Amino acid sequence: MVFLQVLINGLFLGGVYALISLGLTLIFGVVRVINFAHGEILMISMYASFFCFSVLGLNPYLSLIIVIPGMFLVGILIDQVIIRPIRNAPSYMQIFATVGLSVVLINLALVFFSGDYRSINLAFAKQVVHMGDIGISLSRFIVFISAIVVAWLVWLFLDKTDMGKQIRAIAQDRDAARLMGINPNKIYMITFGIGSAMVGLAGGLIMPLYYVFPSVGAYFVLTAFVVVVLGGLGNMVGALLGGLIIGVIDSLSGFYLDPALKEMVYFVVFLGVLLFRPSGLMGMIGAEEMGLK
Repeated sequence: MVFLQVLINGLFLGGVYALISLGLTLIFGVVRVINFAHGEILMISMYASFFCFSVLGLNPYLSLIIVIPGMFLVGILIDQVIIRPIRNAPSYMQIFATVGLSVVLINLALVFFSGDYRSINLAFAKQVVHMGDIGISLSRFIVFISAIVVAWLVWLFLDKTDMGKQIRAIAQDRDAARLMGINPNKIYMITFGIGSAMVGLAGGLIMPLYYVFPSVGAYFVLTAFVVVVLGGLGNMVGALLGGLIIGVIDSLSGFYLDPALKEMVYFVVFLGVLLFRPSGLMGMIGAEEMGLK
């Protein structure tokens, strides 16, 4: 029963990692930008949720009606101001630009919000439903289900809608898509906006579970990159699966070995998987060139 409880806790933690990673894998799969400011976009969304609660009195889940559209606009702004001018530049220029944006956002947060840790105290976030000897955290269960639902909805959007097909076309071959009348800059802008909106959803949902502070993004972003690469670059289902795997490894190693060693354990597993399958668990050979699968 102890093992089952640890396993369930790991799955729920994996849901957090997966939800944060879905926006990152969408942006990379289409825009071809490794966004090192991804964690800071999460930080902004968590602060937005916090102030919606403390100033407007909105429940963090209700604040999503403000946070998600707001982060969509933030994503569009980042794409148009930071990414678009260097879209065709060497990849190291994009890395420098997003790292610089990350540093700027962290320091702006320090200026405006100080380095204090802030949290939302909700009784609901602490509620645990017992099923026999197994305890299930309601707030973590919501995040877990949300990760599955979001991955499914994004897959439907990309597979069934006209806009989704345009996004896939741009991801596969930008020049051929342009010849078919698709505007790449428009698709890149919308994709960056959607990816940032997904991070906004993650920020609002995890706000009752975690403290927010200026460098909180660094706590999640490294794991998010591991999840994205492990699952398969640009693969939504892979990001979900990778998040759950990392969450379970994190929970089991932290409980049975040592909490200080859990990151080392999942990095060893991550490197081991890449040795035998460099494209990731759900990635296809050449997926890094072909985009979303």
